[in-house]
Amino acid sequence: MTALPYLNCNMYPNSIAKNYAFSLLALLTLSCKNNFEDVKRINQFDALPVGEADTIRVVYTDSAQTLAILTAPKNVDYTNQPFPYSEFPQGLEVVFYDQNDKETYVKADYGIMYTRTDVVDLQGNVHITTPEGADLKTNQLYWDVNREWVFTEENFTFKNQEYDIAATTLDASRSFNKITTGPLIGSVLVKEAQ
Repeated sequence: MTALPYLNCNMYPNSIAKNYAFSLLALLTLSCKNNFEDVKRINQFDALPVGEADTIRVVYTDSAQTLAILTAPKNVDYTNQPFPYSEFPQGLEVVFYDQNDKETYVKADYGIMYTRTDVVDLQGNVHITTPEGADLKTNQLYWDVNREWVFTEENFTFKNQEYDIAATTLDASRSFNKITTGPLIGSVLVKEAQ
């Protein structure tokens, strides 16, 4: 059996050298521990936001016409992530303007916009009112910006001139002229044709 060169006793003729070599080997062996997870956590810069802003007001326009105004106490921008998003951790309010400058109001306690899919997730006391008198309340609502479609699997209430609905599962156009619901948890008021 051959010994490792750094433990070969013939290399160190006196006992002090032997003790020193053994102590050094023990120190190196025992002091090493696997810190790979800690190193990964410390160097995980990609989980940091690219920016943060307080008290924001963003005006969306097209051809000098205001389409929407978003206000929020805080915005955290994670658009540097593999699946980019922008977060509104302290809530947001949005006012949408139609072609006649009529306003639709949207308010939520929390919001997140996924920039790659253009889907907005609104959570906590979500409330939408339209100029036609529609009023929607729910705890969570998804909005597909490109399709102009809203949907939820949460309980919701919806009222307008024709309906008074309390149900679960909503699938509707943004203007609420097309609505599909899940099971009712209340009653639906429908006017009879005369």
